[in-house]
Amino acid sequence: MDGRVAIVTGASRGIGQCIAEKLAAEGAAVALVARTVTPGSSALPGSMEEVIARIRAHGGEAVAIAADLTDSEQVETVITRAEEALGPVDTLVNNAGVNFYGPALDIRPRRYGLMFQMMVHAPFRLCQLAVPGMVERGRGWIVNITSKQARHPLGPPYPDWASDGCVPYGMCKSALDRLTTGLAAEVHGTGVHVNALGTAGLVMTPGVAVVSPHTPDNTPVEDDSAMADAALVLCGPDPGTGRIVYSMELLGRPFPDGPWALSATF
Repeated sequence: MDGRVAIVTGASRGIGQCIAEKLAAEGAAVALVARTVTPGSSALPGSMEEVIARIRAHGGEAVAIAADLTDSEQVETVITRAEEALGPVDTLVNNAGVNFYGPALDIRPRRYGLMFQMMVHAPFRLCQLAVPGMVERGRGWIVNITSKQARHPLGPPYPDWASDGCVPYGMCKSALDRLTTGLAAEVHGTGVHVNALGTAGLVMTPGVAVVSPHTPDNTPVEDDSAMADAALVLCGPDPGTGRIVYSMELLGRPFPDGPWALSATF
């Protein structure tokens, strides 16, 4: 990825952090987007300053773009600020996410709105702002981080995961999948690739750890490196387009076992 400029949202910790560090290690200049800039400024561990320090310690280039993606006005500034710092953006990883568990009928409107703003409206708008420049330059890579929660539970009887309190989250990821396939169709032939990537098993990020009481004990756990390795494939020279793929499937690695695991033929 030498000479490439990438934006990774939700990059202060978790999957976004791993992807940002992987892309930087492969030569990309990376703009990290998150709310947590400095260590200790969030209840969760991790910050953009810490991620940038690790990237620079290994010879990479990265900058912090402090932004709250639940604020539409701040979303409007992300692409411009990244390009002012690093140059034209050719890679966008829409990773930032949030989930509030609970029965669908009990989710409060504010929480419902925050999920859709961060995981649907912000990625859509960032694509609107970034993709025209990619099309003009004849190359680009969009990776939207999706989830198996976007699947439709088939029943009755229903699978165990169908009652895990993730209906609004799954709705958001379903919308993100449709953005992926639809945008891929619209820009096909321009050199811009648009794909969605999900985990095959649970990735125990700091955010997930907070809600781990909701996670069944037999849930399969995925290696931390898988999503970063898979994202790199989708940012590579021939990733295809309009794909909704899962980390272990894409990498050809054995899938985790358990009730939430995806079959290799899904």
